[in-house]
Amino acid sequence: MIVFILVGLYAGRSVKRLDDYFVAGRQAPTILIVGTLVASVFSASIFLGEAGFTYDGQLGPYILMPGIAVIGYVYGALFFGTFLRRSEAPTVADFFGQRFDSQRVQKVAGLTIIIGLGGYLVVVTQGAAILLSELTGLHYFSAIVLAWLSYTVFTMYSGSKGVILTDTLMFLLFCTATVFFVYYIVEGMGGTAQAVEDLTRIKSKHDIASWHGTIGSGTEWATPVDYLIWSLVMDMSWGFVYAVGPWQASRHLMARDEHVVIRAAIYACFAVALMQILIYGVGGLINVANAEISPAETVIIWAAKNLVPDFLGALLLAGIMAAALSSASTFLSLVGFSVSNDVLSCKEELTLGTSRLAMLATGVVVLLLCLIFPPNIFWLMLFIGTVFASSWGPVGFMSVWSKSITAEAAFWGIIAGFFGNVIPAGLDYLGFIQLPSYLNPAVLGAGLSITTIILLSRVGMVTEREINYRKYLHRTPNEDHDPKKAKATMLASGFLILYGLLMPPLLINYYVIPYQRGMGQLLSDGSVNLLTGESILAMLTAPVYIILGLIVGKVVSNRYHLAARRR
Repeated sequence: MIVFILVGLYAGRSVKRLDDYFVAGRQAPTILIVGTLVASVFSASIFLGEAGFTYDGQLGPYILMPGIAVIGYVYGALFFGTFLRRSEAPTVADFFGQRFDSQRVQKVAGLTIIIGLGGYLVVVTQGAAILLSELTGLHYFSAIVLAWLSYTVFTMYSGSKGVILTDTLMFLLFCTATVFFVYYIVEGMGGTAQAVEDLTRIKSKHDIASWHGTIGSGTEWATPVDYLIWSLVMDMSWGFVYAVGPWQASRHLMARDEHVVIRAAIYACFAVALMQILIYGVGGLINVANAEISPAETVIIWAAKNLVPDFLGALLLAGIMAAALSSASTFLSLVGFSVSNDVLSCKEELTLGTSRLAMLATGVVVLLLCLIFPPNIFWLMLFIGTVFASSWGPVGFMSVWSKSITAEAAFWGIIAGFFGNVIPAGLDYLGFIQLPSYLNPAVLGAGLSITTIILLSRVGMVTEREINYRKYLHRTPNEDHDPKKAKATMLASGFLILYGLLMPPLLINYYVIPYQRGMGQLLSDGSVNLLTGESILAMLTAPVYIILGLIVGKVVSNRYHLAARRR
């Protein structure tokens, strides 16, 4: 914590202008964009809440699902992020304001950031506090104050410059720690295949490694189909979050050029997918060592204290704390930016000083909320994240690709998507209603947002200024017509195809075959049964990533490489 505070404060010394504070001078290279993309989405919730979820019974689907969510990074960069970068807006909400020539749209987008990411910031701060409390014996109140202070100090001072630098350092720390931690534990269990096979023999969680995980009585899902629907809805919703969510899309505003946007998105897709496999996988496999850990959210902490050498356990716990601080600093910066730039101040009056004061005031409010609300890390994380899929998803993509969407439609589309998600989700959470899997609040909110946009756009009129701004967005900047840059970006798209070719046989060999051996499902000749749910999900990774890689290659070739040759 001390190291990251010092690094953040050092970075703050180079902040001289609002452009430095909000978007790091728009000069960030690929590694820094990858680092901040991954670090801002990885918080204590994935190491605590989601690892606990797989430990409780959902290892199989979390490992086998073909990465539907993380590909949102890639299509988001292609079809939204690069155009966002062209706008040179200081915030994503500001981009909406420019695109629709409307302060109302900017303000309502800013308010959703303040409410949604403010809530998310509360969750990740509480996660960091739980970790501190578990490790040090500090009272929960003291742990919250310490966690809050540690990220607020450098975020308030250094803004985006400090955030992307510390994010990247934290990304490298928790990735390195996780790889060594998982390797040590799995090797201690006799290797991946042996650990998966042993997992099938745990009678208290007999379905944990199946394609649908634990379902039925005591869970949210009555049947495998219910779980599949829920999982697909959540994955697609989070795909839209990765694509246009403010704490992800805003990173593109800091990129050096559009090729950095696309390449960083592809590499972030790989990093998040592989890190999730490691964390979810070890969370479930710890059942082999101890199937009675309670609460489940402490499973990784328990393993760090009991299954690995002290130094490695300490390194991982430092990595988890780094993940929590990186997400918290990102959320605080975005909420503070929206308070100062999108909601309260006129641009003519905005200064570094007022921006920093707005950031501090935001942090104080968050601290109070952390002390008022009890922690519920996993489900609150899922709920808050999908709010942006429904409120921002339709407006985000249509702002670039629709000629007919009006400012009024965008304004009410954001509101309809937000409340169309929040209200049913709140009623369902409180037990007043019970929604089936296919009526997930994210689906309801997105459907209401799209319907609102279509209806209001039919009765409204797009102004000449909006038409011209959209045309401006579709003109590729001259500096991006660079064959060398295009070649490097095409190479990155090839890695998507390679991932699609490699992952299915790896999953079949190291997960499906051991699972079928343990469950007695191998064919009579000892070969793998490719017609089971586990096998089918494992193989679906191939078409998803191969098709995605081909799409990226085609878009990059048409947008940059071929255009450069014509010139």
